[in-house]
Amino acid sequence: MKSRLYTRTGDDGTTSLVGGTRAPKDSLRLEAYGTVDELNSWLGLVAASDTLDDTRRAEIQSMQNTLFDIGAALATEPESKWQPRPLPSEAISAIEEAIDAVDGSLPTLRQFILPGGHPGAARANIARTVARRAERRIIALARTIDVDPGILRYVNRLSDYLFALARHINHTAGITEIPWRQQEF
Repeated sequence: MKSRLYTRTGDDGTTSLVGGTRAPKDSLRLEAYGTVDELNSWLGLVAASDTLDDTRRAEIQSMQNTLFDIGAALATEPESKWQPRPLPSEAISAIEEAIDAVDGSLPTLRQFILPGGHPGAARANIARTVARRAERRIIALARTIDVDPGILRYVNRLSDYLFALARHINHTAGITEIPWRQQEF
């Protein structure tokens, strides 16, 4: 017999951490790894863009796997028998290389640009802002518990990658970036 997807254990507004402790669903820890989960979902939508080649899709899939690792680390309490390994420096090097590869193919940016253009670029920009929110949530959590510093570096770089990717998608689609113009009222 197939087990049910629902357990009813979270009906009281709590959930289990890795280690078994129940935590409120609106705690800093849940906000942090919940936002990482949201970011991962946005990356799935970004990967569906019709302007991405296999290299970019593979990069995003790797990033999604890393985000699952990060989520697991953020959900694990110090008392748990299972402990995540620190985020390897190679993960940060890989994302920096991806940023350099994407950004290196783009014209130099000399002004602020508005998010938008191709729908894939717009989705990448939304994912970028979710990455920034995830970063803020992780910083808040790090004030209360030990958080692997590599996690913060990775999420910070991921938002940079998504900015470059949004520009890349527009460039590939032949869409001109729209510069920000300060409004005078």
